[in-house]
Amino acid sequence: MSLERELSNAIRILSVDAVQNAKSGHPGMPMGMADIAEVLWRNFLKHNPKNPKWDNRDRFILSNGHGSMLLYSLLHLTGYDVSIEEIKKFRQFNSKTPGHPEINETPGVETTTGPLGQGLANAVGMAIAEKTLSAYFNRLHFDIVNHYTWVFAGDGCLMEGISHEVCSLAGTLKLGKLIVFYDSNGISIDGKVSNWFTDDTVMRFKSYNWHVIDKVNGHHSSSIKKSIQEAMSIKDKPSIIICNTIIGFGSPNKSGTSESHGAPLGESEINLTRKNLKWKYLPFEIPQEIYKKWDFVKQGFKLEQEWNKKFSLYQVKYPELAKEYLRRFRKDLPEKWHQKTTDYIIKLQNNPENIASRSASQNTLEKFVKLLPELIGGSADLSPSNLTICSSSSSIAENSSGNYIHYGVREFGMTAIANGISHHGGFIPYTSTFLMFVEYARNAVRMAALMNTKHIFIYTHDSIGLGEDGPTHQPIEQLANLRMTPNIDVWRPCDQVETATAWKFAIEKKQGPTALILSRQNLSQIDRNNEQLNSISRGAYILYESKKTIDIIFISTGSEVYITLLAAKKIMSLGYSVRVISMPSNNVFDRQENEYKEYILPSYVTKRIAIEASIKDFWYKYVGINGLIIGMKTFGKSAPADILFKNFGFTIENIVNKSKNFLQY
Repeated sequence: MSLERELSNAIRILSVDAVQNAKSGHPGMPMGMADIAEVLWRNFLKHNPKNPKWDNRDRFILSNGHGSMLLYSLLHLTGYDVSIEEIKKFRQFNSKTPGHPEINETPGVETTTGPLGQGLANAVGMAIAEKTLSAYFNRLHFDIVNHYTWVFAGDGCLMEGISHEVCSLAGTLKLGKLIVFYDSNGISIDGKVSNWFTDDTVMRFKSYNWHVIDKVNGHHSSSIKKSIQEAMSIKDKPSIIICNTIIGFGSPNKSGTSESHGAPLGESEINLTRKNLKWKYLPFEIPQEIYKKWDFVKQGFKLEQEWNKKFSLYQVKYPELAKEYLRRFRKDLPEKWHQKTTDYIIKLQNNPENIASRSASQNTLEKFVKLLPELIGGSADLSPSNLTICSSSSSIAENSSGNYIHYGVREFGMTAIANGISHHGGFIPYTSTFLMFVEYARNAVRMAALMNTKHIFIYTHDSIGLGEDGPTHQPIEQLANLRMTPNIDVWRPCDQVETATAWKFAIEKKQGPTALILSRQNLSQIDRNNEQLNSISRGAYILYESKKTIDIIFISTGSEVYITLLAAKKIMSLGYSVRVISMPSNNVFDRQENEYKEYILPSYVTKRIAIEASIKDFWYKYVGINGLIIGMKTFGKSAPADILFKNFGFTIENIVNKSKNFLQY
């Protein structure tokens, strides 16, 4: 038996033992891809097990994340902080080895994978980040940003539609340091994929402008090495290495079948597999000579030290660039950021302008992009509608060191790619589309929330105010869905001041995504005093009140705030004491201390009305089960916005009439 095969067998046996011990998991892929992993990790992958966050490491993405024991075995064997005890706790509560790789749980895991194809999309984002940063920071003899992004992907990843979106864009952008290993084993959960997946993968990827290396023996070390060397020699195209493998390799009775895909092999079959692979050790026992061959701690330390020496010289020759590099990777904001952005918001308040919040967002970007070179934006072919381009925007397709990505009509791919850009480091990504089309991006939005990814979503055309395009384009339930997703802060600002405040909040937020929900139609700017201005960042604040015991509280967001304010003043003229709350971000408000929440929404006031052109049911949380909600309970219609608002009840007259009846009830 060759040394390479013995080392890859360590992965296989650790994987089958861990899956068996957990009584669940996926042994087939780790057994099938173990030989590829051995060649890549021991001969090509640039990393440091003792510093998994080293900036210039290669990124390794296990897109077929169900085979997580492959990655955990590699991390354990090469010297990461993943002990054999953690391997034994595979899939158990609070272990470092969850069922699918999770970025914040396991050192060495670059992104959370499992939903097939998204790891591949994240990898495209990481490759974009590497290429763009290298163009920005590198100088002759100082390639301080210079690494590869490696991906393991299976049939399922390539069947998912997101793989088409992101691989097409990767080819267009000529991401030469992106290399994908396609585990072509012909098996998925339902059996032989030839019954439902007969694509010509070679021609498919050639049409994307990828370099394709076909018919590689995924169990032959020299064949794998040769393919990697060839892929690394191609500088202007991403590469896909199509490896023919056997799922469950080594299992006498279950290899090559779907039986090895998603269930333990069973004690009897594992014993036969040990015998077949000539593995004479007990479960979870790895001999020291194999550990020594796998250990990468010294090599990893040396690689990082060499880079550190180069960076030290870079600091001497290019001190300003080096300072900027460190600031961006440390996620520090520029000096005077707070003062400049605060001054900008005060200036907006003092210079009222009735504009759409999407326009206010563009104005804010115009200011903020000049302060933050790490802002990298993009739109799913809606830049003129989302208003996400400003005078400082530069397309990376035309300028490799640019800060704007034309994603094309790829909402799902766009969102997942930007998640990868964020996790690479050095950037704060923002992406944009119509709020309705968050439906296409939903799972990548959820993954951003799950991973606490710093990613700013810009969703414009936020309600029936979209108008004539009709119900297919008018979001109704999307806002509530976003608000109820853990870790996402959702802002629906009512004017240019709240919009700029939301942007400032999103950038200053340490981690986690933020969604800015913006209007197509113009909005009237609200007058505020300094206390109100400073309270916007708390998510909800008192916009107007009569100084008496409160009879009724009005709560509103976005385009409905102004008409709510006018309606409340009419109710006050009838002798009632009113309070108007603008709640641009309920998520942020919910995190405030109890004293503030009670101050804004005192419990003694039971008469509460919420007004928002979105699904009604969300608002019971704030108005109570007996509260009044003026909102949507059906889909919209095709008509001009003013006609729609009138017909669906978003008028001063309707708010006043319903409020009077409510107060008399």
